[in-house]
Amino acid sequence: MFLDGGFRAATVRIANGVVAAVDAFDARADVVVDDGHVLLPGLVDSHVHFNEPGRTGWEGFATGTAAAAAGGVTTVVEMPLNSIPVTTTPAALAAKREAAAGQLAVDIAYWGGAVPENLGSLDTLLDAGVVGVKCFLAPSGIDEFGHLDADQLERALAELAAHDGPLIAHAELQEHLGDAHGPVFTDFVASRPPAAEVEAIRRVIDAARRTDARAHIVHVAAAGALDLVRAAKAEGVRLTIKTCPHYLTLRAEEVPDGQGRFKCCPPIRDGANQDLLWEGVLDGTIDAIVSDHSPATAELKDNADLGAAWGGISGVQTGLRAVWTEARRRGIARERIVPLFTTGPAGLVRLDRGSIATGAPAHLAVFDPEAERTLTVDELAYRNRMSPWVGRRLRGAVVETYLRGERIYTQGAGLLSRNGREVLV
Repeated sequence: MFLDGGFRAATVRIANGVVAAVDAFDARADVVVDDGHVLLPGLVDSHVHFNEPGRTGWEGFATGTAAAAAGGVTTVVEMPLNSIPVTTTPAALAAKREAAAGQLAVDIAYWGGAVPENLGSLDTLLDAGVVGVKCFLAPSGIDEFGHLDADQLERALAELAAHDGPLIAHAELQEHLGDAHGPVFTDFVASRPPAAEVEAIRRVIDAARRTDARAHIVHVAAAGALDLVRAAKAEGVRLTIKTCPHYLTLRAEEVPDGQGRFKCCPPIRDGANQDLLWEGVLDGTIDAIVSDHSPATAELKDNADLGAAWGGISGVQTGLRAVWTEARRRGIARERIVPLFTTGPAGLVRLDRGSIATGAPAHLAVFDPEAERTLTVDELAYRNRMSPWVGRRLRGAVVETYLRGERIYTQGAGLLSRNGREVLV
C-alpha cells in the first residue's frame, strides 16, 4: 500500500469509518489485497463540474459521483458553474446542496464563484462553507458567470486575503484569444495561444504578491508559464497550480480533426509542451493533477466545427489510468504521481484527505497497475458517455473503492451504495 511516500506491505485497521491503526502486514486480515494490486488512499479531485441543478442533462450528482467512485476518487470539489444558478451566493449554494441530497456516491465539497456582481460579499460564501472562490479572467462560456478584469481580480484577492480564503483562477486573457472555426484542431489550438495563459498567470502572480492572498491557477496547459510559477514560489508568493490528465497524455499533433470531444480551454498543446509539463510534475512546480471534468451533451460536443463545439473534457473516471499509462511509458514510478492525485489536491483545499494514516477517513482504492485494456464507451458511468480516451489502450484498473471503510464500488459489480457526504469548511 502507499504509505509515507512509498509502497510497502502493511495492514490497515478500520473502526467507525476512520483508519484506527496501520500495523505490520497480517495475512489473516479481514480483507487482503491480491498480489500485484496496490492499496491507495482514495483520490481527491478538486475540479469537477456536475452542472446540477439547471444543466443536469450534461451531468448530475448521481452519475458524476458514480463515475468518480469508478475512478478511485472518494472526494470531489464541485465547481460553481455550469449549474443554474451559478454558485455565487449562499442561496445558490443552498440550492445546489438540496439538489445533491441523496445522490452522492462519494464525498463532496463546493467552490463558490467570484463575479463582478458579488465582489464585496465573498465572505458570505466562505461563511456558508465553500472551500474557496473561483474566477475567470476571460469569458467563461456562459452568460451567468462573468469574468473579472485586472482591478476586479485585485479586489477579489484583497477581500479573500482578509479571510485567508483561496481564489482560484481560470487563467486566460481575452485580448490574446482569437476566433477559430472549422474542423482543424491545430487551428483551434492556435486561437488560444500560450501567451493567453502566460500573461494571465503573470497578472494573478502580481496581484497575489501585492495582496498576500492565496492564489491558485487551475488546469495549466502552457508550459511556458512554469518558470513564472517557479520564481513566484521561490519569492514566497502564496501560489499553487494544477494540471490535468488530458494535458499530460494527449498531444495536439495526434488529435483527429473535427472531434469535439477533444476540445477544452485552454487547449491540449503539442508534445514538446507536454514534455515540459512533465518536468513541472517531477520537480514539484505542479502541485496537483485533477480532471477538470466538464461534460456536456452529445449535441453540444459532437460538432465538427471546433469553434462551435462545447469546450470540456470528461475525465473524472479515467484520470489515474490515463496518467499512469503515460508515466509508465516515460519510465516514471507510480510513487511520483500518487501524491498529485491525493495529498496534492487535498492540501489545496485544506481537507484531511488523501493519505492512509491513523485518524484519517478510511477512503481507499485498490489499484491494479498491470491491468491493460482498451477503454470502451460501455465502461463510462457519465450521463453522456464521451471521452477522448475511448479507443485508447490504458494501463491500470481501479478494482475496488472504499468510503469510510465501506466498499462502494467493484470493477465487476459497479456502484454498490450511495453514502457520500458533504464536506463544508
